[in-house]
Amino acid sequence: MATTLPSHLSKTTTHSLSPMATSAAFGSRLLPSAARATAATLSLPSSRYSSSLKCLRSSPFVSRLFLNQKRTSVFLSARGFSAASAPKCFASDPDQLKNAREDIKELLKTNFCHPILVRLGWHDAGTYNKNIEEWPQRGGTNGSLRFEIELKHAANAGLVNALKLLQPIKEKYSGVTYADLFQLASATAVEDAGGPKIPMKYGRVDVSAPEQCPEEGRLPDAGPPSPADHLRQVFYRMGLNDKEIVALSGAHTLGRSRPERSGWGKPETKYTKDGPGAPGGQSWTAKWLKFDNSYFKDIKERKDEDLLVLPTDAVLFDDPSFRVYAEKYAEDQEAFFKDYAEAHAKLSNLGAKFDPPEGIVLDDGSSKPVGEKFVAAKYSTGKD
Repeated sequence: MATTLPSHLSKTTTHSLSPMATSAAFGSRLLPSAARATAATLSLPSSRYSSSLKCLRSSPFVSRLFLNQKRTSVFLSARGFSAASAPKCFASDPDQLKNAREDIKELLKTNFCHPILVRLGWHDAGTYNKNIEEWPQRGGTNGSLRFEIELKHAANAGLVNALKLLQPIKEKYSGVTYADLFQLASATAVEDAGGPKIPMKYGRVDVSAPEQCPEEGRLPDAGPPSPADHLRQVFYRMGLNDKEIVALSGAHTLGRSRPERSGWGKPETKYTKDGPGAPGGQSWTAKWLKFDNSYFKDIKERKDEDLLVLPTDAVLFDDPSFRVYAEKYAEDQEAFFKDYAEAHAKLSNLGAKFDPPEGIVLDDGSSKPVGEKFVAAKYSTGKD
């Protein structure tokens, strides 16, 4: 039986704003993992089954799909409810993570959705508060952005389209958490666009209910009265420093700002009027689907009126501490790539609860857990 998506998931527009476009551009309905087997096929203790079903009922969409359509078979992943499906069950299945990564690469080839996937991963991570120890109250990469209450935050405008793009992959690989899928898509998009290889790890645990979403207001704004102070306030709260702020800002080399969503940018420019994808918006760079250091070069020169410069972009060359790194990255792409890869990996781990605690690395040939356990206190504030 076909299921109709609710209205807020009914239209897809890809190639959205780049990761940190604006507060207005940067939001509870769980997108379901529907598939092919009935719940009766799961050998689950009744207490766990009841608890898991209660979690599903928190989503109006899932409730309609599961509870009201009696003839529709719905697959409830055993991984989501218990460890009965395997002797050792991590938060995400390593083999499914690898396969999902290949599917994301195919999605990128056909949809050119690199910018919005990067932004999705960033915005799930960017709610982290290092001053809060408890999970998930501390925010960060926990998959909470899949809920409608957070998607409706002004900073997350348009990100429902990213979820719609990834939902078929999530349904295909139910052994991958949303938190991991968002970060996998973000890192893969950077690499596929020509950016650096990012040293990622996986095994992030998902929050289970919209009540666990962070409050609105934790993400950056693009036009605050004091851009430098604002950037430091937001990113220091995450435990990031000046170098990492500037390096991460370089991801604006990807994507466009759309004024109908954010209030920033032109409706279209000579670089965006023909797409690819849905035309329009204003990009930070001429080749806005290529990851390189042109963002820093263009911000420094400010010679092309068709390229976007937000207050939080301009301040990278106006603020003395930020300028040291911005000048360096404008001249040295290799240095930018190195620092960006490290900063992106750090951002992707913020606030996460890993299972196994040390995480899972996919590219060592064995997918075995490696690395270090996340410790909130290790993420210090301030400059280098």
